[in-house]
Amino acid sequence: MRSKPVLWIRFLEHTISLHRGETSHKKVWNLLSFVDHHVRSISFIKNMDSDQTQDVEIKDSDLEQRVDQSSVVDISSGTESVKNGETLITEGKAKIIFPNANEVFYNPVQEFNRDLTCAVITEYARLQLSSKGIQISVPGEENASKVVVDLSKGDKDDDLEQSPASNQPDMAEHKIAAVGEVCQDGLRVLEALAASGLRSIRFAKEVPGLCSVVANDFSSKAVELITQNIRLNDIGHLVTPSLSDARMLMYQHKAAKEQFDVIDLDPYGSPSVFLDAAVQAVSEGGLLCVTCTDMAVMAGNTGETCYSKYGSMSIKARFCHEMALRIILHSLDLRANCYQRYIVPLLSVSADFYIRVFVRVFTGQAKVKASASKQAFVYNCVGCSSFHIQRLGKLASNGSNINYKAACGPPVGPSCEHCHQRHQQLGGPMWAEPLHDVDFVQRVLSAVGSNPSRFQTGQRIQGILSMAIEELSDVPLYYTLDHLSKTIRCNSPSLLQFRSALLHAGYRVSLSHACKNAIKTDAPPPVLWDIMRCWEKLNPVKRERLSESSPAARILSVEPKLQASFTVRADANPNSRKQGLKRFQVNPEPYWGPKARAKAGGGISSSLQEKRKLHQNKRKECGEESDGSHLKNFPCKRFRQGNCSLGDKCRYSHEAEGERAQSDTAAPL
Repeated sequence: MRSKPVLWIRFLEHTISLHRGETSHKKVWNLLSFVDHHVRSISFIKNMDSDQTQDVEIKDSDLEQRVDQSSVVDISSGTESVKNGETLITEGKAKIIFPNANEVFYNPVQEFNRDLTCAVITEYARLQLSSKGIQISVPGEENASKVVVDLSKGDKDDDLEQSPASNQPDMAEHKIAAVGEVCQDGLRVLEALAASGLRSIRFAKEVPGLCSVVANDFSSKAVELITQNIRLNDIGHLVTPSLSDARMLMYQHKAAKEQFDVIDLDPYGSPSVFLDAAVQAVSEGGLLCVTCTDMAVMAGNTGETCYSKYGSMSIKARFCHEMALRIILHSLDLRANCYQRYIVPLLSVSADFYIRVFVRVFTGQAKVKASASKQAFVYNCVGCSSFHIQRLGKLASNGSNINYKAACGPPVGPSCEHCHQRHQQLGGPMWAEPLHDVDFVQRVLSAVGSNPSRFQTGQRIQGILSMAIEELSDVPLYYTLDHLSKTIRCNSPSLLQFRSALLHAGYRVSLSHACKNAIKTDAPPPVLWDIMRCWEKLNPVKRERLSESSPAARILSVEPKLQASFTVRADANPNSRKQGLKRFQVNPEPYWGPKARAKAGGGISSSLQEKRKLHQNKRKECGEESDGSHLKNFPCKRFRQGNCSLGDKCRYSHEAEGERAQSDTAAPL
């Protein structure tokens, strides 16, 4: 099987030389490009089992026939004409052919995710290659001198440190790595779940300093589409399609010489089944990019499912989105610890309907021992939502010796000291260390700000990264201003007033990118409730309407020990808010959110939105122009049991109307 493609290439080279001046040259060159992909795909999977290799080669031969018979895209004249019911999608520098049927997954909402990933990998490549004397060149970026940081130090410190200028090579000695070119000492990237291959194509066309990109998927339809899109964008020298199970592919590359420098996991739903293989297949100090879209599980709707997937119990609370970030970081660190490895988060983002984390993975037995002290449980009061953090372990240093011990607890009594509720929810364990590396986030923010035309969602990236830098890194979780006011049944102070009161009291406070009304502070719960008591004195509530056992009555029955000042301070307004950055984006179009899962045959994308319309507000009465005919799609329970008196005229809301009519008839009797 391997000798035939080589003979094909030699034959085609001879044919090209004979027809160099003819118009058929372009067609032959396109076929040569495809054969090159075919050979690269076969060589990439040479380490697989013989049975699996034979199966993939057969599918590749079938893929060649399908691609030759696929639709043709004419982009030379600027028109986007696509045959066979396909669409040409342009995002960033990439153009992909996408079938209208839902056979391969694609969600335009995730453009922000892909833009942010390109920005992060670009800065990661800049830092990694600088130690090798290689500079990267990004189109549109100002040629300003950047701080050179060495991320491949032997001691693997968690924080980024500046390297002395004397240790860096002269500017003239630096090699230049450009976008779209193969850098022999560059990064090896794996997109384990590529679908249409859009993300891998964008890496190849927008991120410099790459050695190779592997676009893998388990679906033959997806790999066919990936190969077609690679040909369309002319990046066969950088991107290799792969048809394989993502876990098996990563397990086969866990040897030190075969590991990937960057692994991107963006599955439909939970990435939990891929994490064990990913932490083994990423290189020393490599970058792991993980997306979770199963937010209903991670935000507390089904805590038992969250525990089975991530080893942590999620709870329903106002801080659920940040807790979701800390749960996935805990799961990554837990899986890495099994192999004497640990993680260092660079950036953790909660946006739209998903979360996205960027972490580096290192090896070190001493650092792994400290992982227990980086995890924590959270006690959350069901009455007033006061929470307390309980570390899982603690470090005790005695000179140069460090002792690792179990933490002591719990930090709360049998009932809440504020509202006297006896129920405390226990969530976790979760990651209790910083979510971001501020120095790295600042570098990404500076790069995006200096090249505003690079990304379509550049303004939103600047807004979220600015808030991430402003967050208190050593304070896990947050309160929400509206919920604090709701607890005591009082109108809410302004954000600046509450932040000013905390600053006047001598505490630190910040916002959170994960929630618009978040209050992240190092002030303990008694201080927060004292501030709310002082605010209630200025805006009194009708206490006679409060139940004596309610959290509001019990909290307000205590006199405040702290006299809060609500005079607005200048430093209470964060810079991201002053500058009017795009921090919390309004949904730009209807049905903004997750899309339907791709499946063989497709054809469900249009009916999905019709189903949403059908089920929306089905219990409510429609306007005057509606005759209620739409309710016929929802039969009553008696109809399903076969004893409804209305027969085919049965509709969802008739049962209540029938009972009402019977009661009206029986009333005079």
